[in-house]
Amino acid sequence: MRKTIVLSLLAVMSLGCFAQLPSVSLKDMDGKPVNTSELNNDGKPFIISFFATWCKPCQKELNAINDVYVDWQDETGVKLVAVSIDQGQNIQKVKPLVNSNGWEYEVLLDPNGDFKRAMNVQNIPAVFVIDGNGKIVYTHTSYTPGSEEKLIEKVRELIK
Repeated sequence: MRKTIVLSLLAVMSLGCFAQLPSVSLKDMDGKPVNTSELNNDGKPFIISFFATWCKPCQKELNAINDVYVDWQDETGVKLVAVSIDQGQNIQKVKPLVNSNGWEYEVLLDPNGDFKRAMNVQNIPAVFVIDGNGKIVYTHTSYTPGSEEKLIEKVRELIK
């Protein structure tokens, strides 16, 4: 646990110098290009979650968030951007996974790991809370049941 906290702090500190998210060109599930530096939520906080179709903890976390996502949106206006790091044949599994779980998230594809590297993601799931100005204010890796509550707490702090 302590190691995870230290690694998370190091990741935040290494990313803390970004005034904005790094600029990487990704595609959404329909093949439309998206520049990551332009990700926003109209001045409200948002969450970026890196996942893969083969990562069971990633799916558990995204499903846990999905269970409360509508409530979170009603309360805070937060949105979640899920970034798949699947490569090769697995990239074809992303859309069916998203659809079968009913995830209403914006989903981006990072098959070459460019955004993953730019965000210094070493392990997944990796989740970032971004404030309304595009600054990374919180990150965590791994998933334990209930850790999604820390995310919404951070979002609530930002909208106060």
